[in-house]
Amino acid sequence: AGQAHDPAQARTSYLNRIACQVGFAADESVVGAGPLRQAAERPTLYEWCRRRFARTGDPDFAVGPGDWPKRYVHGLALREMFDTFAAELRAHPAVDVELHTAEVVDVRPSEDCLRVVTGEGAAAVHPADAVVLLTGHTSHDPQRVPMSRRLAEFAERTGAQYVPQPYPLDVALDVEHCGPGTVVGCAGMGLTAIDAILYLTEGRGGTFHEDPEHGLVYRPSGNEPASIVAFSGTGLFTFARPANHKERDGGPGDHTGRFFTTDAIDRLRASVGRPVAYGSGKQLQLDFDQDVLPLAVLEMAHLHYAALFGPASVPFLTRGAAVSAEAFVTGPREASEDPEQLLGPLEEAVGEVAGLLAKVVRGTVPLPAAQADAGWPVREVLLHWVETVYGPSVAAEVAHRIDRGLPPGPALEGSGSPWGLETGPEGNRFSWWRTVSPVEPQGSAADQRRAVLRFMEHDGLWARQGNVRNPHKAAADGVWRDLRSVISYAVDDAGLVPRSQRRFLDRYVRHHNRLANGAAAEIMEKITALVRHGIVDVSTGPGARLRLDEEQGRLMVEGPRTGTSRKLDVLVEARIHPFDPRLDALPLYRNLLERGVVRLWINKSADGETFVPGGLDLTPQGHPVRADGSVDPRVTVLGVPSEGARSFLLSALRPNADHYVMHDIMAWLEGFWETVAPRPEAESASSR
Repeated sequence: AGQAHDPAQARTSYLNRIACQVGFAADESVVGAGPLRQAAERPTLYEWCRRRFARTGDPDFAVGPGDWPKRYVHGLALREMFDTFAAELRAHPAVDVELHTAEVVDVRPSEDCLRVVTGEGAAAVHPADAVVLLTGHTSHDPQRVPMSRRLAEFAERTGAQYVPQPYPLDVALDVEHCGPGTVVGCAGMGLTAIDAILYLTEGRGGTFHEDPEHGLVYRPSGNEPASIVAFSGTGLFTFARPANHKERDGGPGDHTGRFFTTDAIDRLRASVGRPVAYGSGKQLQLDFDQDVLPLAVLEMAHLHYAALFGPASVPFLTRGAAVSAEAFVTGPREASEDPEQLLGPLEEAVGEVAGLLAKVVRGTVPLPAAQADAGWPVREVLLHWVETVYGPSVAAEVAHRIDRGLPPGPALEGSGSPWGLETGPEGNRFSWWRTVSPVEPQGSAADQRRAVLRFMEHDGLWARQGNVRNPHKAAADGVWRDLRSVISYAVDDAGLVPRSQRRFLDRYVRHHNRLANGAAAEIMEKITALVRHGIVDVSTGPGARLRLDEEQGRLMVEGPRTGTSRKLDVLVEARIHPFDPRLDALPLYRNLLERGVVRLWINKSADGETFVPGGLDLTPQGHPVRADGSVDPRVTVLGVPSEGARSFLLSALRPNADHYVMHDIMAWLEGFWETVAPRPEAESASSR
């Protein structure tokens, strides 16, 4: 199950995917997979939980298809499914299964076999004909990362506490070092940081309660740290994942893209791509900021307004935007890094819709007269907008008034939006900049805390409205989650010039993680309650930096924009590290790299610029390319270590989605079956 999904994982950690979106085997959606396991033998995580609850009655397994299971529950399911598969293999008369709990430290190829080396005593060697490496995420060795090494040496010299990796939580964040009265610094504000914060609060006996006046409130147990200072480059936690309202008819119901498509990427490459030799052919490289992001932002804006004004508005909103997108992907243009450069025609159409709706709402233009001037169904668009902003009961009252020839405005007076949306038709305008930086840096710690809280409270309301109806969440979810394959299509296999890929990994992967890969709204509501309570301190704001106070022997975190300075008793590194075998805490990939069994993938441009992201150089079948350029088909690497030439590979298998995880496994299997069971014609040829 791995460390983060270990069945012994703290009960305060949750999966950031709903139960029906996790699978354990191929299903009918996977092209080319078969024969399939019987449906009862390939449950989704939701179905597995339902069976487990029926047997045990344990409320942790009482999850619905759209619920967010606890992380340890996923670990239990992983372990049980693994044991099921292993037992089936053992039952086959031609198969033995041996399980080793020792760490694999090396794989040494020879002409006759591969030698797998494990750290059992004086190192045991296990001969193998084929090896598949499925190692998932690992951590960096602090001694191999300059800043981490400085922190570790400072901690050893002064007695300050530095935790380079927070898992397992009960060991790394023990009460002796992170107990009552301590100030714990949390470097990072993503999913790992949320795990750590909830373990240090709810995991220490604190409780959350609904208050009629203040919403969710936190009641401390007294066993928590005195303060948890959470900081990052943006000063913001990951955004709340929206309620998923897209699942339908057994399928995902994902947004398919109108402007941001693989066809558009192909046409961009043809019109502005920079040719470079790649593999046995060539690649036409793009610049993400100049060529790709404007289309993604146009798709987001279009989704935003389609959610706000409804399907009836889409043909009108699309006309000008489609012309703008077509000219962008096909025609010559000046280079620009303005991500909103394609929004002009769309915003003009939105202004026309919003302006006319405002007149109808105010009663200055009767609805029939408005319809005579509009090229879109005013009544339908108005009612959708009212329901989106105010809710169905207000929309019903508005419908009643306009059907009687009365102005709808009085039905809206005194009403606020239950979803935290702006209440005028001309409000709720899309902005890429506000989407990725929703909180302006404030001049004081108190102002920063208030601003962050305001956004977190609104973001929670948007998430509860869901990924179809809420314009903010529909835009983010529809592009940065549903169209992630299009992003990968643009980025992967040297799809970007080297400098652009570096920027993509440094900037846009972080945007993706905040916009589309956050924690459930229920979890973020707890984090919001902890900020409101004051035990979680977000006052450092953006650009926070660490300082090593040699004189006092203390670690300090300082917020340059807010003037905040906090002394830390403990610093927790609560960020997931990108894969890089040169920095890895475990010896396996370092050994393979040093001996030339694998090599790093390098992105090269035609002008000689290079970028080395850290992933391995692999064939399309996942076989590593050696230092000398040769390939050993007996070794296959799947998952995170292949991130470099590819992207977004840290994922659980998603059912009913023809998911890439299963296709990667099938690519390995095709070669594996040839190894263990050559086709008869191949055997005949070899005998001749």
